[in-house]
Amino acid sequence: MKKILIVNANYYKDISKKLILSSKKKLNNNHVKINIINVPGIYEIPIAIRRNIKKYDGFVALGCVIKGQTPHFDLICSSTFNSILNLSITFNKPIGNGIITAYNTKQALQRCKSSYNKKPNKGSEAANAVISILSNGPKKI
Repeated sequence: MKKILIVNANYYKDISKKLILSSKKKLNNNHVKINIINVPGIYEIPIAIRRNIKKYDGFVALGCVIKGQTPHFDLICSSTFNSILNLSITFNKPIGNGIITAYNTKQALQRCKSSYNKKPNKGSEAANAVISILSNGPKKI
């Protein structure tokens, strides 16, 4: 059985709760073992993944960043996303990125709605990406 770690930045608790529920539902439907770690913000996600990189088959990064009046948004998002990508490539482990980047709370809430809406929840999208990579082994032609 595959083991997946959800690393959740719970700065926006109402949003991250919805992302977790959607991600867990998708992962449970695919019969994987799930653990969850909460971190204060998205900037802490890469170090939490790195500390656990050898213990899990894949990771789901969840959280939300809402743009404010300063360049902080751009710097945090860029460095976090680059770090997640580098970890995935360096350690050959799938990391689904379910981090919402939004200009306002309304946009963020639209991206974490329940899965019965027309657009999928970012949590389920990230979980689906990890499941897809883990199940896509080499095939004989």
